[in-house]
Amino acid sequence: VQLVESGGGLVQAGGSLRLSCAASGLTFGNYAMGWFRQAPGKEREFVAAKSGGATITYYSDSVQGRFTISRDNAKNTVYLQMNSLKPEDTAVYYCAAGRAPSKLRLGDTMYWGQGTQVTVSS
Repeated sequence: VQLVESGGGLVQAGGSLRLSCAASGLTFGNYAMGWFRQAPGKEREFVAAKSGGATITYYSDSVQGRFTISRDNAKNTVYLQMNSLKPEDTAVYYCAAGRAPSKLRLGDTMYWGQGTQVTVSS
């Protein structure tokens, strides 16, 4: 299984970025997909998750209303649209696959990507 993130970069506060995660080696629609992030000196934290059929979605309180997770099962890809970015959103963002979005939300993951850096300047 391979999860490959892309789309990170440097953006000013208030700006937007869209992250992508391309998956291979698994039956994509059978897995919940999620995003996590880890800021310097902090633990990795849950950001968002979506079920295989895209019917169930969870967000952390810190990104609710600003970030949107979506998936295209035909392309084996999950996305994270990030709007109204803040300096505190600066982190390495990781894609993850798991059994259910409820489990991903608790950090129960099966596979991880390598991460992509997002830096928000003030």
